[in-house]
Amino acid sequence: MKKIRLALLSGGISSERQVSLNSGKQVFDALDKDKYDITLYDPRTDLKQIVIDADKIDAALIILHGPFGEDGTVQGLLDLLGIPYQGAGVLGSAIAMHKLVSKRLYKGAGIPTPDYLSFSMTDTIDPVKIINTLNLPLVIKPACAGSSVGMTIVRAPEDFQDAVKLGFQHDDTLIIEKYIKGIELTCGVLGNEELEALPIIEIIPEAGHEFFDYHAKYTAGATREICPARIDDDITKKVQELAIKAHQALFLKGYSRTDMILDNQNVSVLETNTIPGMTATSLYPQSAQVAGYSFTKVLDKLILLSIKEHKKQKLRRSE
Repeated sequence: MKKIRLALLSGGISSERQVSLNSGKQVFDALDKDKYDITLYDPRTDLKQIVIDADKIDAALIILHGPFGEDGTVQGLLDLLGIPYQGAGVLGSAIAMHKLVSKRLYKGAGIPTPDYLSFSMTDTIDPVKIINTLNLPLVIKPACAGSSVGMTIVRAPEDFQDAVKLGFQHDDTLIIEKYIKGIELTCGVLGNEELEALPIIEIIPEAGHEFFDYHAKYTAGATREICPARIDDDITKKVQELAIKAHQALFLKGYSRTDMILDNQNVSVLETNTIPGMTATSLYPQSAQVAGYSFTKVLDKLILLSIKEHKKQKLRRSE
């Protein structure tokens, strides 16, 4: 059987570059070398080479996180070059990367999400008014950043300004939302038209982590991850339905992972990831493993879905 000529993109120029490089290495190791002829590209240095090699690439795996990788920019380039790639297209990638746009679409689709306010760098931000509106604690985070970069839980008024300053170091728009204390859950979705909700993972950051922050995400032993989550059947069904609903509301394809919080019997959607972490021990592959997909098989499935979706997109092209 002829090998698929696969471009593996990792690295990039966002603050999550090192995470992307680590993920890319593990993805490379897991890919079936009997099926794929793999070429590695780092968008920080190799964009011109991707363009040059486009006619020799059958499909791409985008293992990039954060701006300029997960936000539709690289996806748009690959669309222009006619290269299939896994996951969301330009529209879905841009929407999901922008948490403010995502929250507005969640609301429109009837998906529960924490109450919030949003501000740009040029806005007047009145801490007293905001605290009186949403009450403490508050979550302050950049609208366009991943892996909880720039995010703070504010529990006291005197910490408000520092949290705003940190958030604006990563984006020019901030979301300030009501903090909900509860059980952190995440649920993956797999498929294009026919969507499969994967087993739910319960996330328990160890002592010293108020939430599933950057350090807790990427430091071995900093978080307990339980799959399937220790929740009853009714909540399981609700969480899986919300994961699919969020996937559809944001116009996603291929796969996604939606993070939620469970407070008593109430589930709130926090955000949706279009390129979930893809190391063998990352949340999405862990969940897929419980569903019966090995890491290698998940990658095979995503590549197959990307090629199928690309065939549909040819309807938009004038050849």
